[in-house]
Amino acid sequence: MTAQSELSLPLHKLITESPTRWGSRLKMMERVLEQEKAITQVLEGDKKTRHLVPTWQDIQVLESVTAALKPLQDFTDALSGEAYVSVSYLKPVINLLNAEVLNLSEDDTELTKEIKIKVLDYLNDKYTDPTTDELLSMATFLDPRFKTRYMSAEKLEDIKVKAASETEALLVENTALGKSSLVEDHTDREKEAATAPQSAKKPKKSLGSFFKQTSSAPASCSERQIIEQELNSYILAMAADSESDPLEWWRFHGSNFPRVSRLAKKYLCIPATSAPSERAFSTGGNVVTCHRAALKPETVNMLVFLAQNL
Repeated sequence: MTAQSELSLPLHKLITESPTRWGSRLKMMERVLEQEKAITQVLEGDKKTRHLVPTWQDIQVLESVTAALKPLQDFTDALSGEAYVSVSYLKPVINLLNAEVLNLSEDDTELTKEIKIKVLDYLNDKYTDPTTDELLSMATFLDPRFKTRYMSAEKLEDIKVKAASETEALLVENTALGKSSLVEDHTDREKEAATAPQSAKKPKKSLGSFFKQTSSAPASCSERQIIEQELNSYILAMAADSESDPLEWWRFHGSNFPRVSRLAKKYLCIPATSAPSERAFSTGGNVVTCHRAALKPETVNMLVFLAQNL
């Protein structure tokens, strides 16, 4: 602290990395670079620690690694949230990393360039898996902020076919589950009608009823055609603002796309990373300790739920 005051540096403590969080290592390196002069002064003041003074090569390595990883930390923190939609951000983020964030610069050192290339190769290889790519494309398509922005025309046709098929399957499931409730509602209405007092007066016809004509209705569209029409209308609808909440958008526009909105609920609830589940496991580890090892599973579930939501 004395060295920090003399050198007019922030009175910050050094950070120790956590093995399970790579971002903590980045923060540790940033803090070392921030307090480099104070660390050097303290280490040089003792013969036993003088050999630990960081050299210019050490500082250059830390600066190169920090320059390459700092942008990734910001995106990792954003994608690890659980209070908002995150899965639909993955394809836009990967596109942004390739085009701008991790693009090689003339000011980059050789080590920084090497790290950026390896990170991009890893990410591009990881997310080009057909199953993963299909899931991310569907999630991006169902996010009104992005829709078709990050996919080719051929990919869009495949996604539309898959979206129509999955939406149709969801409707079949919901119809099967909703039959019982519909029957119950109909029975309740019949009971109410039977028990309601009979009105003495017959309701009058409205004026419009005299002009109502019975005509043969055109052949109704199939459910698949209606779904495809909804998908096309959704694509043509104005894109939402990039700062808006897609869940709020679907809540407001769900009546316009009642079938497609069911599919959006299915995909947009997926977290982009495993961070939320890891937080739940960490909470469970704090609940079930060696002194509380006899808790029943139901009790553990309730305690973890309360710890995560209070």
